[in-house]
Amino acid sequence: MITDLIEYHDGDTVLEGYAAYEESATQKPLVLVGHDWAGRREFACKAAERVAGLGYVGFAIDMYGKGVFGGDGDVERNTALMGPFATDRALLRRRIRAALVAGRNIPQVKATHAAAMGYCFGGMCVLELARSGADVRGVVSIHGIFSPGDVPNEKIRAKVLCLHGHDDPMVPPEQVLAFQQEMTEAGADWQVHSYGGTMHAFTNPAANNPGFGTVHNPTAESRAYQSLENFLAEIFAE
Repeated sequence: MITDLIEYHDGDTVLEGYAAYEESATQKPLVLVGHDWAGRREFACKAAERVAGLGYVGFAIDMYGKGVFGGDGDVERNTALMGPFATDRALLRRRIRAALVAGRNIPQVKATHAAAMGYCFGGMCVLELARSGADVRGVVSIHGIFSPGDVPNEKIRAKVLCLHGHDDPMVPPEQVLAFQQEMTEAGADWQVHSYGGTMHAFTNPAANNPGFGTVHNPTAESRAYQSLENFLAEIFAE
């Protein structure tokens, strides 16, 4: 497998993504990987490698800026990093669209075949990419944040898959219902897979804080990744 750090820009902001693909890859579908609120660290990079192992080009994007990272358990710093994007969805949409352009410019990528997946904050990011009307085949939110921002939606062209823990305190059931209604009214092709007895960050083996609502769940993780694999195969077969 080939891995590479790729520098790109959103206006004057320098960003650095992490690309992964098989050595023989050529004209492969692109899958953006949105990081959690701590930035484009090892977890997101390993997810890009997982995607590459399925035969795609994985590109772990950078929402914060080159060399800008939060930390494990550093709620104050992570909140400060994520906060501006949660409150300014126009900024968020512009930043992730810059990542989409950068990903499509990777030589091994078939530019007409693109999707995005994201964890936690990254789930918010890929859902916002869909809401922006971006020309991508699909987006996958993995224990992501559903709440919309203050920017009107464009026509949603991406298929939408959300892999969600029913007991996630950051996305309570009423927000799930509101999101489903939003997607239905938008005419989107959407799915929400809700895993019982499952909290936030369920795919992260390092998540072990029931008081904060983040707990790894291996069973839900396995089910989610099978659903992700099936979804990517479906959207890229068209």
